[in-house]
Amino acid sequence: MFELGQLRCFTTVATELSFRRAAERLNMTQPPLSRQVQLLEHHLGVQLFERTTRSVTLTPAGRAFFIEANHLLERAQSAVNTARRIARGDIGTITISFVSCAVYEFLPEVINQVKRLHPQIDINLQEMSTSEQLEGVRLRQVDIGIVRSADCRHGFICESLVKEPFVLAVPRDHPLATARDIRLQALDKEPFITYGHASWQPFYELFAGVFRANNIQPRYVHQIGSTVTMLSLVNGGMGLALVPACAARIRFENVVFRDIDLGEGVFSELSLIRRDDNDNPVLALLLDALRRAVDAGRAPGADKGGGTG
Repeated sequence: MFELGQLRCFTTVATELSFRRAAERLNMTQPPLSRQVQLLEHHLGVQLFERTTRSVTLTPAGRAFFIEANHLLERAQSAVNTARRIARGDIGTITISFVSCAVYEFLPEVINQVKRLHPQIDINLQEMSTSEQLEGVRLRQVDIGIVRSADCRHGFICESLVKEPFVLAVPRDHPLATARDIRLQALDKEPFITYGHASWQPFYELFAGVFRANNIQPRYVHQIGSTVTMLSLVNGGMGLALVPACAARIRFENVVFRDIDLGEGVFSELSLIRRDDNDNPVLALLLDALRRAVDAGRAPGADKGGGTG
């Protein structure tokens, strides 16, 4: 089978119609150039050039092959460029899974930025619970997971991305909606909407522990597995709710968000998880974009809109 080098020799001679000028363009001498063309003709079993002491012309077969040879060389160069771009992470596919709070602000901005700079990267987004993400990463169905509670099991890399406080979501006509310096005791005996779905169990246990430690007994009215649903209930005047500060980006007409002191060490955390043997070239690019977005202050909770909901 012929080689790409032989094609380049042929197309250069065919363009110049001179072995001397072609050799000069290719920075080689004429004898090896002639030898490469002869080998190509031998592989093809056809004569590509008519040679005389005065001129070099393409045969009919040579003219037809010249067109195809140029296409082959262009395809070969395209393959080289594609391989290099994939190695740099400029082309490829990546799957990101996330818990809902991540999509309220910083994740869409990261995706838009990456797509703007690298339009040939395909980004698949999947909203999942933390437990589903852990399994997805383990099975290589997910490249990057943005989770609530990182499980740094063997073979995983876990990285804290965002730590943020909780805020109190209050119906607009509730007395606490205009109160300042709200303390935990204000929740005693109040109708309270909390996280109850299995994937939010860490939040449920965290709040329950804080309430017990401070002898606070809210009146639980609903246990919900969705922040948006919880805020919808608050919007309907059905109770109060503690939600991650990023949720203050979700606007409801009758919901006001207020800062509340839950004590030291009580915060919501988003973490990145991935396999330690993930060799997807796009991975480093996305990780860098996520980190820069958070460092630039575009992370959840960077701005709660003055707490006015």
